[in-house]
Amino acid sequence: MDLKDQLKKLFPDHVPEENSSEENKAEEIRLQDEALYCKYEKRKGKPVTIITNYNGADKDFKILAKELKTILGVGGTAKNDEILIQGDYRNRIMEILKEKGFSVKRVGG
Repeated sequence: MDLKDQLKKLFPDHVPEENSSEENKAEEIRLQDEALYCKYEKRKGKPVTIITNYNGADKDFKILAKELKTILGVGGTAKNDEILIQGDYRNRIMEILKEKGFSVKRVGG
């Protein structure tokens, strides 16, 4: 007897919900009409890649920042309507954002 059978015996009236549709909704990020700007700066002598011009919800903004940091394996933050990524990752970030469906413009050199 497996776990599902045991649970059915304990709770015969329970109908399990499908979580897959809710998880997909949480992972979807609203795309925008205007292009994101990806630029490079040095702050306190350290290289930083900055993504600006995002006009979606704050929740989506933080999800996008977390995904970028996880994929790149680096630190960073999302504040003041900017995503700051430690290091010069402009090319890789632009590729990742284009795969997600965003339009991206490179600002600066």
